Amino acid sequence: MRWQIKEIEWEAVAGILAAVLALVLHFLHIVDESVLLQITLVLMAFLFISHLRRESETETLSESVAHTERTVEEIRASIDTPDLELIGPAQLRPRSTQFGQGARGEMIWFNVCLLMFIPQDLFDALLRPPIENPEVSSIQFVLDESERERWKTQVKPKVQECTGAESVREPVWRDLDENVSFILRGTENEQTDALLSFWGEPFMARTTQDVPRYIIHVARDSELIPQLQDIEREHRLGTN
Repeated sequence: MRWQIKEIEWEAVAGILAAVLALVLHFLHIVDESVLLQITLVLMAFLFISHLRRESETETLSESVAHTERTVEEIRASIDTPDLELIGPAQLRPRSTQFGQGARGEMIWFNVCLLMFIPQDLFDALLRPPIENPEVSSIQFVLDESERERWKTQVKPKVQECTGAESVREPVWRDLDENVSFILRGTENEQTDALLSFWGEPFMARTTQDVPRYIIHVARDSELIPQLQDIEREHRLGTN
């Protein structure tokens, strides 16, 4: 009730009362038409002033809302995006496909398990997109020696059937004791980001049944990117 009373425009109430009083006085022949006309003009002036005030308040409110929206956008833009994003099983395949489709320059696949490329649907989702991506200049695998036969018999024939197969270089074979597995993209233009995983549960298991379950997207500004590049470089160049 108190809230409703506060919302009443008292100028409008006063104007209505004055108009009613003027009409009553006119019907009682207490005031003539000229007085009634003057009262009408005064009421119109009050209404005009009230309208102007409300219009000004509306403009002020609109400016305030616009300022608030700009402030919110500035705050949102100033919030740094996370360097690391965990990608779970539900999004694993589509995000991996998008990663290959959006790749530029050189891609490096380090210590990945080739078992995941044996099913044709997984090969088509994970490896075919970057191979057939014209923006990818080369794809370099750095693999453990244990994957050599699987590459020769299972993966390489699938690669050779792809458009752009010439972009896939012969793998660099090493005895890798690393438990880390990752894919780097954009290494030529310094816009490098990565998909990172680890051998073993819960990320991945080296068995005939399992493929990666979780991966981590490492943003280009992350301090992890130079470390991953160093790991790959040491093994590829044989300096480890």
